Amino acid sequence: MRNAAEKVYTDYRQPFLDTIKGALTKDLLLREEDVQVLHGFDSAAHAKAYLSSAMFQNDVFVGYPPWSGEPEVKIYTVA
Repeated sequence: MRNAAEKVYTDYRQPFLDTIKGALTKDLLLREEDVQVLHGFDSAAHAKAYLSSAMFQNDVFVGYPPWSGEPEVKIYTVA
């Protein structure tokens, strides 16, 4: 899964930053127990909209190998 995650991250990082409204950052965290991709947006509304975008639904999400369970998607705001 690590190699697939790195490929999806590398392939879509710049297009994400260039084309997704409100996108600010995208970082990949590789840990022994899991892989996490952190996306930074200028608002929670833009983060939620990304989850419905064609890039996320048709390219990024399906680019990963079969999930071992439901992936966790969480949206946080900074206070």
